[in-house]
Amino acid sequence: MGVAVVDQEWPKARRAVLADAAGVGVAVGALGLSFGALAVVSGFSVWQTCALSLLMFSGASQFAVIGVLAAGGGALTGAATATLLGVRNALYGLNLSSLLRVRGLRRLFGAQLVIDESSAMALVRDEPRQARLAFWATGISVFVFWNVATLVGAFGAQVLPDPEALGLDVAAPAAFLALLMPRLRDRRLWAVAVAAAATALLTVPVLPAGLPVLAAGLVAVVVALRGRRDAGRTGRAPARTGAERREGADPNGVDRPEGTDPNGVDRPEGAGPNGVDRPEGAGPNGVDRPEDAGAAPVPATDRDGDR
Repeated sequence: MGVAVVDQEWPKARRAVLADAAGVGVAVGALGLSFGALAVVSGFSVWQTCALSLLMFSGASQFAVIGVLAAGGGALTGAATATLLGVRNALYGLNLSSLLRVRGLRRLFGAQLVIDESSAMALVRDEPRQARLAFWATGISVFVFWNVATLVGAFGAQVLPDPEALGLDVAAPAAFLALLMPRLRDRRLWAVAVAAAATALLTVPVLPAGLPVLAAGLVAVVVALRGRRDAGRTGRAPARTGAERREGADPNGVDRPEGTDPNGVDRPEGAGPNGVDRPEGAGPNGVDRPEDAGAAPVPATDRDGDR
């Protein structure tokens, strides 16, 4: 008779995941208030604002759409900007597909919940069961709080005489910076960010609304790809010591082909320590030694011992 194995740690882990998911949902919901108000101020109706949150459900893309249209840009430009910002969600989906293993309508609903927060909560966990729970709990929590907050913010904007007086117009840029700064961990990423920001600032006065964002995104992609290619050309393997250094590698951890000297120069078979060819039968210094000579030649003497 089989005995069921009970994971005693699961209830505790489950409560922790659910608590984190609820906290993330509340925090993101606060930003939804700003989106709802800004959308109405930008000329969207309440139902159009709520439809964006329900169907698009991508905060960055939603802010991009209302920003482009409010500045006088066209619908196609707004859609292109939102699509560019939403490409990252497709990459999240590729990483999560093997973890979630969903099919049918559940797969469709799961795709709607693939956002920054749900992906991060799932991918940082090593245990698959906890990772799946974190994805679903965070995605549903953010979806509910975000849409409720959007509705409240949209109605509130109709009541407030001037929503921009509360600083809601700068909430979106501030949120973007808060998401961006922790990701700038090295000089290459800083170079990408500076290049994109400079492109946006320089093109705002000369390009129609919405196009500076696309130009900045294109420059960011080009700079990132070029930086990665240059790093691949000049990069060196990191130094390794002890067990991390492979057999045959030099002190810097670089693989040294068999038969080469410490500097990595090919050493012909039979060559001396300095890589100089040593004829067969020659001494250690490369001097020819007769075939019948001993290891150390002794001066010849006559019978009387005279040299």
